[in-house]
Amino acid sequence: MDRPQHYRFHQGAKVLPFADAEYQARLTKLRASMAAQGVDACVFTSMHNVAYYSGFLYCAFGRPYALVVTATDSVTFSAGIDAAQPWRRSHADNITYTDWQRNNYWRAILSVTGPNKVIGYEGDHISLAQKALLDEFLTPNATTDIAPATMQQRMHKSPAEIDLIRAGAQVADVGGYAIRDAVAVGAREIDVAMAGRDAMELEIAKRFPDAEYRDTWVWFQSGLNTDGAHNPVTSRQLQRGDILSLNTFPMISGYYTALERTMFVGEVDPASLKIWQANVAAHEYGISLLQPGASCAEVTAKINDFFAERDLLQYRSFGYGHSFGVLSHYYGREAGLELREDIDTVLEPGMVISMEPMLTIPDGQAGGGGYREHDILVINADGNENITGYPYGPDFNVVG
Repeated sequence: MDRPQHYRFHQGAKVLPFADAEYQARLTKLRASMAAQGVDACVFTSMHNVAYYSGFLYCAFGRPYALVVTATDSVTFSAGIDAAQPWRRSHADNITYTDWQRNNYWRAILSVTGPNKVIGYEGDHISLAQKALLDEFLTPNATTDIAPATMQQRMHKSPAEIDLIRAGAQVADVGGYAIRDAVAVGAREIDVAMAGRDAMELEIAKRFPDAEYRDTWVWFQSGLNTDGAHNPVTSRQLQRGDILSLNTFPMISGYYTALERTMFVGEVDPASLKIWQANVAAHEYGISLLQPGASCAEVTAKINDFFAERDLLQYRSFGYGHSFGVLSHYYGREAGLELREDIDTVLEPGMVISMEPMLTIPDGQAGGGGYREHDILVINADGNENITGYPYGPDFNVVG
């Protein structure tokens, strides 16, 4: 039996999140960056860059995947277990590698890059083991970390991306209202979370009937569980007076959006209300600072001062916001656009960023719990557009 190292298996029609012109524009910008750096071929291994440049969001399950871009070609590489789905969901050509022989993945990639080239790779993603295999099989003349340049490109959203992100924010609001309706004394965190997740998945299916549906989730936390922003859902039952953290995360073709709100069950005590109102005020102040020309560090410093004046800065948990686009809780991040002291990136029209101050007051202290509000802002020439619609603050979010 002839066992090939790789082959092409294409069937069905291509279905992509964006039009052909969107992917062509992304590849044109990438190739300009490659030419400027003297790179002959990029070997992308991360979910976020493979998806950004091809539309294909792979499911690794322990297997390697890739997208190779040269001056003339764009090809995704996938395992045989996926058959033709990677081709159908990719703007690029697709090659399937086989597992008859170890490292056929790299032999398939070599068939496109050729040997002795200058290879761009993602230094923030590829493992040491896979980088060693890249060097062994591709025998590059040189290698260049292309990840910083690609991150810079992804930070600036096209109109089509902004349209999808805006739709995602609206889906997040749908999940928020479903969660609000499900909050009741005695309900479990998981019950409330499922209500929000189900509502969002149905809404995504309605808005995007040709999409693949995966990865949408909810973190709904109560009481002590609100102390961390990323604490998983539990079966804890809600009690009257509990602080709650509503977090909805619809995923649409690899694009992440979010809604995060502080809530209370039935009533809020005076100490908690004071902290909550202070965080809401910081949230509103922060939104006003997200203007073109402002740097991430400058915005962060001003919000720090706002909290310090109220003797609350010591309760800050993390930076005040981050970029949106192709990212998730288990892949991708445009780390160059985060509201932190060590990020000097200047805000520009076309960037999309959150404002999400969080204060965590230790358990047992007056007002104990985690307080967080989160809106998504599109930076434009005149300032910003807030694309989050679900209300924040005590007037709307004392429920159940």
